[in-house]
Amino acid sequence: MTAPLVDSHCHLDFDAFGEDLPAVLERARAEGVARMITVGTAQAVESAGSALELARAHPDVLRATVGVHPHDAAAADEALLAEVERLAADPLVVAVGETGLDFFYDNSPRDAQREAFRRQVAIARGVKKPIVVHTRDAPAETLAILREERAADVGGVIHCFSEDAELARAALDMGFFASFSGLVTFPRHTDAIRDAARRQPADAILVETDAPFLAPKPHRGKRNEPAFVAHTAAFVAELRGDDVEAFRHTTTDNACRLFGLPRP
Repeated sequence: MTAPLVDSHCHLDFDAFGEDLPAVLERARAEGVARMITVGTAQAVESAGSALELARAHPDVLRATVGVHPHDAAAADEALLAEVERLAADPLVVAVGETGLDFFYDNSPRDAQREAFRRQVAIARGVKKPIVVHTRDAPAETLAILREERAADVGGVIHCFSEDAELARAALDMGFFASFSGLVTFPRHTDAIRDAARRQPADAILVETDAPFLAPKPHRGKRNEPAFVAHTAAFVAELRGDDVEAFRHTTTDNACRLFGLPRP
């Protein structure tokens, strides 16, 4: 029997998934994906709980996070952050985020990103749940904020890992796992990511889709979905010289431990 998998980061509340969501979940189950974390990226109070609503509709396979993405940090006013804090206490919410810094796109002013990031770390510490971190072109400042805001109290994950082994080691010192997406399978500009995946300790590595984005080979260019995490897991296992079944077990155990998931 194929070992179970956890897709540690997907966005099933996005418009890319609509009426065919039941089929998406069924294809995931067929690939052995027993749990999926659907990640909150609130842009307004009214939408802050959309990922949680999905988890409530499918509690057998889904858990949720709540948070404000750095792209939307300019919208993170007191009302929205208060709603994130309220929702974060729900038992089906397993983490706060995704939050962090994105200095590549700069879709929100950097000061707004920094403030929203700090506030969400504080929310996570308050509810004693891990943090889902997005970081792009801001490695030093991301680590600095995590240290200054005592994120090590709850730990978390650097999702869709796109940095190098040095950042992974520094994050691990604060209790942060590294999660690898289909990005690691791409042929260009991935040497540092692959090196980090090889070096990451077995007890602190996760796999994800970041669906609907970043479909791994051989599905690159298509809408990504949780079933495809099996391809990423197989690729990373081979990269590390690990048995695929053993690696699936390892990443599932890690996800269950980090997010407090029921064992599949």
